[in-house]
Formats: sequence, C-alpha cells, structure tokens
Amino acid sequence: MSAETPVCQLLERQGSDYRGWLWVAPPRDAWLEVGEGRLLSADEAVLADWRARGRGAHSPFEGVAPAPPGAVLFWPKSHALGEWWLLWLCAHLPPGTPLQLVGENQGGIKRVLKALAALGLGCRKLDSARRCGLYATRLDRVGIDPDEAWTTFEAAGIRLVSHPGVFGHGKLDEGTRLLLEQLPARLAEGGEVLDVGCGDGILAAWLARRGARVTAVDVGHFAVEATRRTLAANDLEGEVLPSDVYTALGERRYDAIVSNPPFHQERAIDYGPAGRLILEAPDHLHPGGQLILVANAFLPYPDLLERAFGAFEVLADDRRFRVYRAVKG
Repeated sequence: MSAETPVCQLLERQGSDYRGWLWVAPPRDAWLEVGEGRLLSADEAVLADWRARGRGAHSPFEGVAPAPPGAVLFWPKSHALGEWWLLWLCAHLPPGTPLQLVGENQGGIKRVLKALAALGLGCRKLDSARRCGLYATRLDRVGIDPDEAWTTFEAAGIRLVSHPGVFGHGKLDEGTRLLLEQLPARLAEGGEVLDVGCGDGILAAWLARRGARVTAVDVGHFAVEATRRTLAANDLEGEVLPSDVYTALGERRYDAIVSNPPFHQERAIDYGPAGRLILEAPDHLHPGGQLILVANAFLPYPDLLERAFGAFEVLADDRRFRVYRAVKG
C-alpha cells in the first residue's frame, strides 16, 4: 500500500529497511499502519488503532522495550514539543541509535537543524520533496532530563501543571475562562461530572475543589499526565483516563459533562471529536443531566446540539466564544 501523506511519501521513496524501527508521533497513514515498524505516540486514538491491528504501540509514559534499531521522528507543529521528543529519545534509546527527522516545511522541519546543534548532535540532510524535508542524526546522551519540560502556573486560584503540546500550555485559555464564569450558577456542588478534553486539568481541578466526583478524559497522553499532576499539586482527587472522547468509559453516566472541545488536528479543522462529544452525550448523562461546553462562536455546534438534545441555550457570548448548555430530558 502506498503512502498517502507527504511526509510518508518522502520516507517511502527512500526504499530504506525500517523493520523494527520506531515511528515517533506519526500521522495517520496506511503505509505506516501495514508496515514493519512500531509506534511511539501520545495520541490514544492512534495507539488504540495500532493495538487493534496487533501492532506494537507505546506511550512515552510506558517506555519502549526492546530498543529499536532506529527511529523516525515526525516533527510536530509545536517546536517545543519536537524538542521534548528529541530529549526523550536521547534519554531512553541507546547512544548511537540512528534517528531520522521528517516534516513539512510549513510545519517547521528546517528548525531541527538548530535544535540538533543545540544538543550537540550532528545532522545531515537526506532528502527533500513534496515541500517536506528528511534529516538524519544519531542519538546520544545530552544531559537534559525531558521531565524539565513540565512547567507550572497559577490560574483561577489553581496551580496548573502543563507540558508542550497540551492545549492552553502555560496560560488560561479565554474560552475556558468564560466557561468557568458560568459554572457556579449551573452546577451544584458535588455530583458526578465528566471533563472531556481535560487539557492541563483546569476544569477537573475546579470541579474537584467544589466537591464533584470527577472523571477526566483526553485523547492526548500529555494532557492525561498534566491533569494527574495538576490534581496532585492541589491535593485533589479524580479519575483521569486516556480516551478518544467516550471510548474508555463504556456505559458510565454522569450528572454533567463539561468541555472545551478541540476543533483542530495539527493545522486542519476537524469537527469529528466535538461532534461525537455532543451527539453521544445523552448516552452518558443521567436523566436531567446537562452538557455545558464552550466553543468559538463561528463553529457549527447549534445544529449538533439540536440533533442530540432537541433544544439548548446560550449561557454566554462574548463574540469570540459561546457557552452552550443542553439538558437531557
């Protein structure tokens, strides 16, 4: 099967033997998914798909064994996240392991030259085509702990722990701020509440502080780990799970679901997760339970809310963001 994405097309034309290699943070591409390599990803949806196919798939919070003969890092949109992956690979794979780095020009792949030089790693260009670049180096110990990428900041009276690649990294998102302003009047203290797309854990921590029995889920393992650390930093309790929307929850139901759902996948707009969040919400709410979410005002969520609930209300609208509420009859 031929590669579909430009970065994988560039790799495919190398004709290299990637058997046993580690694909690090790759896009969805059938050429990879039927190939010989193993997966290292922080995306639960991608991990679950590979595991369902019987393929080796690892989260960076699990480690990788046995050590692969080489690795290919797909450079992410976030340069800071790309640097973290480099540090992780240097810390966890044997020195001398071949590493290739591939990415689109508009995604910043050319910046890997400076990133590698800063770590004292050599680099050579292997190929460029389809507005993508491919570079090669060898891993070595660089004396920097990847755990140093975790940062803390204060927002809404909560100490938040964040990581590159987590939504709202290092700051409180304005949409989330608007959502928090609406919650006290709409949510009674206590109850079972689900936070979908938990990010750095701001909503989960706020809810837990008010006595809610919180379950928080996110498709990103960095977000899951960030929320766990945020709850711990504030001496709060909650269940935090990697989940592609509701997939890890079975038939569990809640008194309320709160969310600031994503609508981007890298640079592309993707309404899929938010659509599932809304349309499947009634199946995960007790009778009388409510869905409260915030979204950019231009997003087409009113139609989805009407389909799922029959009616909804707008709690707040500052022209940039809207907070919606829908109740299960």
